[in-house]
Amino acid sequence: QVQLVESGGDFVHSGGSLILSCAASGFPFSWSDLKWYRQAPGKEREFVAVITSWVHATSYADSVRGRFTISRNDARKMVYLQMNNLEPDDTAVYYCRRGNGLWGQGTQVTVSS
Repeated sequence: QVQLVESGGDFVHSGGSLILSCAASGFPFSWSDLKWYRQAPGKEREFVAVITSWVHATSYADSVRGRFTISRNDARKMVYLQMNNLEPDDTAVYYCRRGNGLWGQGTQVTVSS
């Protein structure tokens, strides 16, 4: 089955940390760029981070650069998002995405002030 399944979302206080995970199946993982997006209530879905296939180059949205780290384990077909120094504005549903196509179902992150 071709799918992405996110996990790890939770309720945290401002300044806290979380690590999100995304498990992939059904497609050639090592050949795929993997991305994280998020969607806050009442807002459009926005790009957060990307890690490319093979060389594992990374890029981040300005709003999270220096606080979030994307990584991947090709052997386990997993992609991660380490989130540090969380802020209330980080509250959103976080989605994993394969390239410009397949989406996961999302995981909720809530940050209280």
